[in-house]
Amino acid sequence: MSNKQRLVLSILDFLNDSIKDGTVKQDDQESLEVAIQCIGEAFGVDPTDEPQRDRLSVKPATLQSIFDVFLKTRDKLAPSAPAPSTSTPSSSKLKGPSPEDKSAAEALKAKGNSFMSSKNYDEAIASYTKAIELDPTNAVYYSNRAAAYSSKGSHDEAVLDADKAIEVDPSFVKAYHRLGHAYYCLNDYKAAAAAFRRGLELDPSNASLKTGLQNAEARATDYDDLPDLEPAPSSAPSAGGAPGAGGLGNMAEMLRNMGMGGAPGAPGGGGGMPDLASLMNNPQMMQMAQQMMANGGIERLMSNPNVANMMNRMQGGNMPDMSELMSDPTLRDMAAQFGGGGR
Repeated sequence: MSNKQRLVLSILDFLNDSIKDGTVKQDDQESLEVAIQCIGEAFGVDPTDEPQRDRLSVKPATLQSIFDVFLKTRDKLAPSAPAPSTSTPSSSKLKGPSPEDKSAAEALKAKGNSFMSSKNYDEAIASYTKAIELDPTNAVYYSNRAAAYSSKGSHDEAVLDADKAIEVDPSFVKAYHRLGHAYYCLNDYKAAAAAFRRGLELDPSNASLKTGLQNAEARATDYDDLPDLEPAPSSAPSAGGAPGAGGLGNMAEMLRNMGMGGAPGAPGGGGGMPDLASLMNNPQMMQMAQQMMANGGIERLMSNPNVANMMNRMQGGNMPDMSELMSDPTLRDMAAQFGGGGR
């Protein structure tokens, strides 16, 4: 439910911000505060719980910025409606910015660049924004503002500006790098890779785009290669095991994927661990595992501090020795009980 809770936290933050900034009228604030409390309780989200906020927060993104990105993307993908035949572009749009406006915009860009050098990102954004107002036809201003947004961690806004720069000048290579960088920082590695590729189509020798593409593709591949640990339905026969075993038969393959099955033909895994994949394909082991599940043995096993320590070490790539585990009297007794040896 964590994704839903993230959405709920974003909604609650938006509502609380709307109360604080005066968007909601004074007469309506009390009702909205009650609604915030009810929504939070319904989904188990407490905006004042800092550990929960750290786990569920989508910062630096906000609900408003995510919604803006969605609208921008939808508008770009939607077929553009033909302009009414009677409409006439204004003379100012036909003429574009005046030479005076262009000159002033360039001065503002230089000022923004100076602010960037001193890491004064808010002032840099303000300068680039003024430059855009004077000359919205220059892709460099949008690209520079995207860099400023990324530098302060506002990557959603950086995506919008980099997209706009590409819209204004599709041949402006640096904008594709800005777009890829912003998506990368938002953990959208596939979108980042796509942006870098589009830039490389224009400039195949660009070293920054090549590096960005390699990094994005590597991260995207890492995410794609994560094993699916969802349990198989209990009503379906499990591979290598008995029907209704709750997916225990699939544990062999899962353990191999985790590097716990040992090399093919090897007697056991590394670090003194036995070939757990082979064990889980053993009918007697399957029967014992099912008996443990039925009698609460799994819960007692997982609550054992030695087992918890083993799992932590395994996650760090350090495989424990089985003899070390079996020196624990609780585990010895449990193995004897469920292995049929008695006490």
